[in-house]
Amino acid sequence: MNGYGGRGSYGLGERRTLKEQAGTYALLPLRIFLGVTFVYAGLDKLTDSAFLSAAGSGSIGEMMRGVRDSSAIPALVDLALKSPEGFGYAIAIGELLVGLGTLVGLWARLAALGGALISLSLWLTVSWQATPYYYGNDLPYLMAWLPLVLAGAPLFSADAFLAARRRRSM
Repeated sequence: MNGYGGRGSYGLGERRTLKEQAGTYALLPLRIFLGVTFVYAGLDKLTDSAFLSAAGSGSIGEMMRGVRDSSAIPALVDLALKSPEGFGYAIAIGELLVGLGTLVGLWARLAALGGALISLSLWLTVSWQATPYYYGNDLPYLMAWLPLVLAGAPLFSADAFLAARRRRSM
């Protein structure tokens, strides 16, 4: 059965055992954690006027200038520094959309890919200098997104609802 009572990709009358569904249910806590965290991070940035500034304490511009020489890809930081406010808004709105897409489960694989790309870019720029590497917080987020990139949101999601509706109409 899928996340709202319809049949998944199994035939009529065929039910999956709880053991067979365990892997699918195991993604729910990860989806909730990443979704809530990214919604919160996006809203936090959008409501912080200091963050969305080109210069000053706590600004995206100041942070990017501070990590430029220690990042793995200084050219990526230079690109962000061409318009720090625009980059700050892009990151914040991206986090918000990724978080909402993950929580609702709409285009879940695409949302997870977006989350993975945000985490990858932050790892290669902001937290690259963390030593040892596992002290940086962006690498674990990148790894956490990968199961959702691969599996999507097969339960309790808009994607599952839409797939079930398509199957019923066929």
